[in-house]
Amino acid sequence: MTSPHSGEKVPEEVYWLKNLPEEILMFDIDRFVDRLYEPTAKKLKIPFIKSEWHRYFSDANRLPEDVDQGSVIGSKHPKGKFLTGLIWQITSQGHELLPAPISKDLYQVLLDKYYSKFHSDVKKQYSNYLEQKNEPVYQLDLHSMPSRGTKIHRDPGELRAEIVISDQNGQSASLAYVNLVRQAYTKVGFKVAYNWPYIGGRVTETYGQPAKNQHCVQVELRRDLYMNEATKKMKDLDFVALIAKLDEALSFIYENIDQV
Repeated sequence: MTSPHSGEKVPEEVYWLKNLPEEILMFDIDRFVDRLYEPTAKKLKIPFIKSEWHRYFSDANRLPEDVDQGSVIGSKHPKGKFLTGLIWQITSQGHELLPAPISKDLYQVLLDKYYSKFHSDVKKQYSNYLEQKNEPVYQLDLHSMPSRGTKIHRDPGELRAEIVISDQNGQSASLAYVNLVRQAYTKVGFKVAYNWPYIGGRVTETYGQPAKNQHCVQVELRRDLYMNEATKKMKDLDFVALIAKLDEALSFIYENIDQV
């Protein structure tokens, strides 16, 4: 399992994110997703890789080349192509995050010190299963989403399902694995959508290669199920109940994965 967007740490180099109000700084991160899934990962002894760094400066669900001239000086891409790329220039609601592009040197520092570890850890796990254990890999890439689409999304203003399962429109995982994941979340009572409004991100695109026995499915959880979306504060009772519900879904996948 992976959680590329639950990290909240902002290092000193990332001066432009300092002193932002919490409701803006936390607007687009998958806050608490790691805490929702980690108890089950530990119980079932499933590897769980998460980025501890804030996605606004080191988005692990992007590629290193997903920057433009508005985020990195000298980028090959024109300004505006990657407003929410590896380095976010605005929030999904349009709040300014990066007033001016950073230098190439600083960009390389961010890649080396903060971005790369998540992906090196994922690749190490894939190697462990595929080469050492000679077993296929079934990955869940775990996220959370606003309850309604924002203006940069495909579904602005639309109330979303509670869970969105994505597989790059059938490209990142076997149908059997996708169906098992969909069944698991539906079985425990979630309202589940498939490839709408998300089809997956760079993680599913990169690691989901069924022909190589690599199967990656993205799972988006609607944030209002466990937090106040305005304040970004946890709903304590809902949070505890949701952990139990997610545990049931993940346990079902775990117990039936050999049937895929």
